[in-house]
Amino acid sequence: MTAISTEQLIHWRRELHQHPELSNQEHATTARITRWLQQANIRLLPLGLSTGVVAEIGQGDAVIALRADIDALPIEELTQQPWQSQQPGVMHACGHDLHSSVMLGVAHQLKRIEAQLPGRVRILFQPAEETFNGAQQLIDAGALEEVQAIFGLHNAPDLPVGTLRTRGGAMYANVDRFQINISGKGAHAARPHEGIDAIVIASHIVTALQHLPSRVFSALASVVVSVTRFTAGNSWNVLPHQVELEGTVRTHDAAIRAEIPQRIRSLIAGIAAGFDGDAELVWQPGPPSLINTPAWAEVALHLAQQQGYDIHTATPQMGGEDFAFYLHQVPGVFVSIGSASAHGLHHPAFDPDEAMLAPAVQYFTALAQRALAEVQQAQVLAS
Repeated sequence: MTAISTEQLIHWRRELHQHPELSNQEHATTARITRWLQQANIRLLPLGLSTGVVAEIGQGDAVIALRADIDALPIEELTQQPWQSQQPGVMHACGHDLHSSVMLGVAHQLKRIEAQLPGRVRILFQPAEETFNGAQQLIDAGALEEVQAIFGLHNAPDLPVGTLRTRGGAMYANVDRFQINISGKGAHAARPHEGIDAIVIASHIVTALQHLPSRVFSALASVVVSVTRFTAGNSWNVLPHQVELEGTVRTHDAAIRAEIPQRIRSLIAGIAAGFDGDAELVWQPGPPSLINTPAWAEVALHLAQQQGYDIHTATPQMGGEDFAFYLHQVPGVFVSIGSASAHGLHHPAFDPDEAMLAPAVQYFTALAQRALAEVQQAQVLAS
């Protein structure tokens, strides 16, 4: 099989990079990816998506899936590269252009050997990963129907090119968001006794929330509670009647995740009542924790080593990834591949090394074939 050229991969990546689009607005990106797939006569599934596209290669009952994300971030690019973003205030600062180019390359490689595949490879070009709702959109559209295993990647700027890491079990945390609305009674700052100080109530709540990871749950459990926004008042000499807090909760444990909202409600209600105020929790659940299937993680690492990667076993991270939604439906694994950027993800000067593209294409092409063979064998043994 003749490998797709590095020049082609770089061309796709740079064109995508120059024309980034925000989550659920990836219309031109979808059109480009669709055109490049159709030029290779790769069939597309009619799933009725507003943005994003799902391709499929091969025939048969064994079905595995690969996933790339396609959206960008609301960041003004500062790389000064000739191919930097042409869209003011929007940038592929997370490397989704890299991921899409890798999976485009894999699609073209697999198309060349389509008749030899022992099943079907479905490739998901997913919108809206950054807003954590794209994976669920594809699931709802039927993209996982018949799929028996799924695989995805993210570039890792902290790793050198030629390095791959993953692990069996929990790899990323759930990503839940909360808002706490605190109501008191406004007053003149010189006569605070005439009001109910919502800022004091909120301050006690911010401090008390750290009681959850440090005293309510085991020190061995991975729990983070972070308040990231404290909004109150509009004058230096007026006590506001209302304060808004916002933040996030992260954990790898599903039971802890389920318990935390009620713990927060009880905590804030008690504190607010102690000061004659009120506090309301608005809970916005995001992606669950990303839990790799141990057997597939072992396959992924072993194959990576065979492909020449320097392999590492990942440690659990508190960041989130909506690939987790897929892994709660079907088994699979998510891997990180080194992209060697001096600046990290979501930084305006993020500038990954494009040398990571070609090896990643070869790796995922081989992984797709290996996974199909294993799925097919399992089907034969079960019949």
